[in-house]
Amino acid sequence: MLTVSVHYTLGELKVKFALLCMQFSIAIMTSCALYNTRTHLCRHLAHKYLSRTYSTQPSLNEVVIVSAVRTPMGSFRGSLSTVPATKLGSIAIKGAIENAGIPVEEVKEVYMGNVLQAGEGQAPTRQALLGAGESCITQINKHNNMHLLFRNLLCNFSKKSVCDLCYLPHVGLPLCTPATTINKVCASGMKSIMMAAQSLMCGHQDVMVAGGMESMSQVPYVMAREAPPYGGVKIEDLIVKDGLTDVYNKFHMGSCAENTAKNSGISREEQDAFAINSYSRSKAAWESGVLAKEVVPVSIPQKGKPDIVVKEDEEYRKVDFSKVPKLKAVFQKENGTVTAANASTLNDGAAALVLMTTDAAKRLNITPLAKIVAFADAAVAPIDFPIAPAFAVPKVLKAAGVKKEDIAMWEINEAFSVVVLANIKMLDIDPNKVNINGGAVSLGHPIGMSGARIVGHMVHNLKSGQYGLAGICNGGGGASAVLIQKY
Repeated sequence: MLTVSVHYTLGELKVKFALLCMQFSIAIMTSCALYNTRTHLCRHLAHKYLSRTYSTQPSLNEVVIVSAVRTPMGSFRGSLSTVPATKLGSIAIKGAIENAGIPVEEVKEVYMGNVLQAGEGQAPTRQALLGAGESCITQINKHNNMHLLFRNLLCNFSKKSVCDLCYLPHVGLPLCTPATTINKVCASGMKSIMMAAQSLMCGHQDVMVAGGMESMSQVPYVMAREAPPYGGVKIEDLIVKDGLTDVYNKFHMGSCAENTAKNSGISREEQDAFAINSYSRSKAAWESGVLAKEVVPVSIPQKGKPDIVVKEDEEYRKVDFSKVPKLKAVFQKENGTVTAANASTLNDGAAALVLMTTDAAKRLNITPLAKIVAFADAAVAPIDFPIAPAFAVPKVLKAAGVKKEDIAMWEINEAFSVVVLANIKMLDIDPNKVNINGGAVSLGHPIGMSGARIVGHMVHNLKSGQYGLAGICNGGGGASAVLIQKY
């Protein structure tokens, strides 16, 4: 006799009865029949119960940007060539935290994009955050090993503004702050923002710094470890090998740009005109003070002389418009369209943003500058990397429920002039809303930094309530895109 508790619902009784029937039938059913019965029952239970269990999506934290700064961008082997990428990153991180007006110990973790890491030493982002200010860590050589031991313990177990042993102030980030370096080629800086946003959205952290850094001037040459049995040694430039070469087709990114120009029907004249416009917009933006508000200066110590202070981008002044149409194509001799003038340049620089949850902003009494609405990645054939943003952007718009007509400001990274022209064409967007203050062609393209720079630029230049969408392509056939809304 089956005794049933009065607490069972009718649905639960049906399930129990079905289970009893299945147990009873095991002895008399064939294995095939038993399998079919079990499959049917599992499907029934999954539909009736599992779907109900996961019918509501967990709520995510809203993520806001409270600070966004960058260093000036130096030309290749130019004004910032003596400053390592990690030091540029330190300056950007320190500037972002200071502009946010929060205690350094509030920063729970740091992500920085960095592509060309050879020769930089272990954990570049860790170096950058520990160098972000004059703290006890910069004084370690003045103290004995015992101080270092206790300093680590104190930093991990008590987040104080002054060291308990030497009473030096913590202006840099505490030793207990984790760091991660992100490499998604040119999208590295933007991807660091996206990954930080994910961590904040799910509640893993509540305050983070994200950005990107690169010193292309300091990238070394390399040679194979094996000694050649005969003949000379081949030396390779890691800027080209790790940063600018399509590993699948064995040619330069510029050849991919030529392919896009051909497929999209974009002429040399269109690319040259775009480049000239980029330089003109950058010049106007600097002269009007638009770009100055996002830049923190870089001081370069000199022996026996005052420090050299770099506080302005270097590249946009280095142009002679009369020579632009006369330059030879670099990557394709016959009917080539991509030149040194209408492509981006090699540069040095860093950018950093402070992101936090809205709850953290309220707790710290911080007024946000913008909120992160949505973000997405996309991938295409490696040779088609220039048009990859056109596949990431629709994903972002769909996720946010926003139309392209709602976007007040577009930032599409100018890896090559043809990149922006092709994406404008594919997305059918207003060119007057794209890169209104210039871009990488005229300002520079430190590849690990650029994705963070264009997001930060939108933060400063959108008006309240406006949407801004940034997209950046990356080698290997990828792209990332981020949608923000100004507070």
